[in-house]
Amino acid sequence: MDVSKPFDVAVIGGGIVGLASARALAQTPGRRIVVLEAEADIARHQTGHNSGVIHSGLYYRPGSLKAANCAAGRDAMYRYCEEKGIRHERCGKIVVAVNEAQRPALDELERRGRANGLEGLRRLGPEAIRELEPHARGVDGLHVPQTGIVDFSDVAHAYARDLADLGMEVRTGFRVAAVRKTPDGWILSDGSAEVPARALVNCAGLHSDRIARLCGMEPEVRIVPFRGEYYRIKPGRESLVRNLIYPVPDPRFPFLGVHFTRMVHGGVEAGPNAVLALKREGYRKLDFSLRDVGSWFFYGGFWKLAFRYWRMGLGELWRSFSKGAFVRSMQALVPEIEKGGVRRAGSGVRAQALEPSGALVDDFRIVEAERQLHVLNAPSPAATASIAIGRTLAAMAQKSFGLASRK
Repeated sequence: MDVSKPFDVAVIGGGIVGLASARALAQTPGRRIVVLEAEADIARHQTGHNSGVIHSGLYYRPGSLKAANCAAGRDAMYRYCEEKGIRHERCGKIVVAVNEAQRPALDELERRGRANGLEGLRRLGPEAIRELEPHARGVDGLHVPQTGIVDFSDVAHAYARDLADLGMEVRTGFRVAAVRKTPDGWILSDGSAEVPARALVNCAGLHSDRIARLCGMEPEVRIVPFRGEYYRIKPGRESLVRNLIYPVPDPRFPFLGVHFTRMVHGGVEAGPNAVLALKREGYRKLDFSLRDVGSWFFYGGFWKLAFRYWRMGLGELWRSFSKGAFVRSMQALVPEIEKGGVRRAGSGVRAQALEPSGALVDDFRIVEAERQLHVLNAPSPAATASIAIGRTLAAMAQKSFGLASRK
């Protein structure tokens, strides 16, 4: 590829959404696309640290971007994994109400699932729950057959291979530090090298708001990182969970609560919690960045959120440090889980956009500007929906940028 000429589009971020978007953009012959990834390899952050669930589309408000892209993206993900020979399984899951007070929220989940086109949803009484998950307990449940499992790092690397086959470039170790506007587009710099591009797509995840500001726009939201920690069930006790067991989530928050996930490469994990991280890549409890803390500490929206939900925040923090508290969350679904039967596992950091009002952005947030697209909120189910999101962004770019094939 001739690097002396500007690329048609530079995609910032080598996570699964950035790679899927570049892949969709590259389908038109003659286009020149480059992916710029800050780390030494792709899929190092949200893509490589999630629970590996192919989501069904159960939770999302009908008509939302999440609902539309999850439904299309889920089916596309299953087809893609089949075509590429990527290990996956459509195993289904159950959502369990552990008390009577959760029945109305479970009713709402069923309503949303049917509105989003899910077929085969089945309500489960206590005995039916035990038929699917013999060690789970609840007063009511919902079986969701469309849910599956995969390793999204495997998917992201397959996307990167597709880009290479199309003659596109994925440039790792390129952390965008400056963006300069030119008459023909943009110059992106990492401090030692420059990349010219006629247009750009920001899929920088945990740093998407900062990239937007480098591009001269005010994103109006702030990324607040939430760490999600996991435990793994020890060998010999993994039979307590057959597939996936979820609680009924708190509708006030865009988090699904501590749940059980059988992993596609073996083992069973439980988690995540949702604790405020003190660094945007703060995978460990003591990870700290003064700049990252300052980005939300001096943001009015954070304090509005904190004032409203400080009890929940303290509870999540306690559960982060207390194994006993975390295990009690697991026992609500599977009472036979014991403290000695689990060990700490990995963690992930969710890039959650926060409004100035203190509201957590619940849907995907994509903002257009002059020859720019910025993905400012793409949490779960973004990995599941990545093919659909990529197509959505490519269509928006075609319209906004006026892209054409080049010879």
